[in-house]
Amino acid sequence: MWPAGRVVGEPLLSLFLALLAAGTAVVDHQGTAGAVGIGLGVALLSPLRRVLPATVLLVTAVGCAGISGFTPLLVVASWSAGRRIDGLGRAAGVFTLAYGALLGLSVVWELPHFSLSLTAFAGLLLLIPVGLPGLAGRYWSQRRTLTETLDEYNAQLLRERAMIAGHARIRERQRIAQDMHDSLGHQLALIAVHTGALEVDRELTGAQREAVGVLREASVAAMHELRDVVGVLRDGVAAPGVRDTGAYGEDPGTQARGVAGVDGLVDASRRAGADVELRRSGDVRTLAPTTGQAAYRVVQEGLTNAHKHAPGAAIVVGLRYEPDSLVVEVANGPAAEPVSGVPSGRQGLTGLEERARLVGGMVHVGPTPHGGFRLAAVLPYTAQGGDPASAPHDDAATTFVAATDDFRAQNPAGHPGDSDAVTDRNGLPKELARAMSRTKRGNGIAIGCGLAALAGVVLVGAVVVGGIFLMREADKAMIEPKQYEAVKVGQSEAEVRAQLPSGDSLMRPGSLADAPPAPDGSTCLVLLSTELGSSMDTEPVFRFCFKDGRLIEKTTFEVES
Repeated sequence: MWPAGRVVGEPLLSLFLALLAAGTAVVDHQGTAGAVGIGLGVALLSPLRRVLPATVLLVTAVGCAGISGFTPLLVVASWSAGRRIDGLGRAAGVFTLAYGALLGLSVVWELPHFSLSLTAFAGLLLLIPVGLPGLAGRYWSQRRTLTETLDEYNAQLLRERAMIAGHARIRERQRIAQDMHDSLGHQLALIAVHTGALEVDRELTGAQREAVGVLREASVAAMHELRDVVGVLRDGVAAPGVRDTGAYGEDPGTQARGVAGVDGLVDASRRAGADVELRRSGDVRTLAPTTGQAAYRVVQEGLTNAHKHAPGAAIVVGLRYEPDSLVVEVANGPAAEPVSGVPSGRQGLTGLEERARLVGGMVHVGPTPHGGFRLAAVLPYTAQGGDPASAPHDDAATTFVAATDDFRAQNPAGHPGDSDAVTDRNGLPKELARAMSRTKRGNGIAIGCGLAALAGVVLVGAVVVGGIFLMREADKAMIEPKQYEAVKVGQSEAEVRAQLPSGDSLMRPGSLADAPPAPDGSTCLVLLSTELGSSMDTEPVFRFCFKDGRLIEKTTFEVES
């Protein structure tokens, strides 16, 4: 179905072209019947160009050779054919055939006035209505196809990026579940041990021992259920029996996973040869377990990325206890030297964002004024907690702010292929080539688009050169009436020829069969006038005749063009 604009515009365009063709036919003295026939033919061919672009172009080119009213339709048909003919070879063949037919029939039509130079100029001039609109239409079509392909591929990238971010959030929740298992499992184990000790206490009565036994069995059952649930959550994340290790080879299970474990992370970094400074300020406050674990993860991620993207740079880890929240910062100086080949899936930051959001905090990452990089998190002392699915969607309760950058920004020497190709914005040329290879119209769209633009530029240049050439030829063959009046009979031939153009030009007047006879024994110079004739079929000329080195006659008359 056509849009409303095309439904209205197409009939108006056909009517305009038909009226223009009929009006041109009337001016060319082709009669009322001829004008009506030409107008109807143009009105019929105009809408057909959308379904039969090659046929309409060829028919219009043939008709344009003898009927000047077909010229506007030829421009429109050329544009439409350039847009709709599939295949570069087929399009080139159709346009070559149309151009050859138009040029050949034009030469046959003007055979009595045939001139090789005039034919060459006409061939250049006919490229304007035939070739230029076709190239423009083909470039526009290929550019539109390329834009649509890029839009589709961009939508695919956004979907894949959302999937990766969602996967990173799921992984972070699984790590939170593991932290919960480590913390609650330990507490439940202590409960089970203490209740087991109470159960064998001789001072307890039988009812008390029975109650303690029930409590012990409940704690043991809760611990087994917790282990089963966490096992289901972690399914597929890590291979059975394989523990997740830290950035520097330490086992996260061997140290505290809260603020108390930050010292262990800093010590591990120092053992790896890094210059790390730990700064604490403010009154130490008691943190919720999830908040402490979030602070631990921020420091862990910050140290990992500082070592990865800025090796050798000094690192400062800060823990600031503010009145209402804990501010955790990891800042590093500029990299000692550019690093390339650093992989990054951008999942670490996404996981930190999810973990901070779950406790009601926020994460920010960005460059420092001195050329380094800073990762900071603001974590409230009282975690918001709860299931994210059931948490209220209140901006006051969740102050999460998405990170606007990632750690790779501190390493400008990275190559486009060093990180994930799906999310690497600098990898556009490689991904664009992949997108082009998956299009239905082949992988030459970008190349064809460039070739069409290049051919258009070359054609425009040829037209400009042809226009300059035409102006020079006109200067050799045309004069103004005042120049004619300035020449006097009796002047020497050399003086007159010095005042007038040479007349040696491919722009020559039409038939001189009906011209006044020239004086016997004279040689004449015939020049065109810059003014128009009395009708469309005539043109004024000036004739200067010389004999014995003198101008013996000058006259002006009109000839058929």
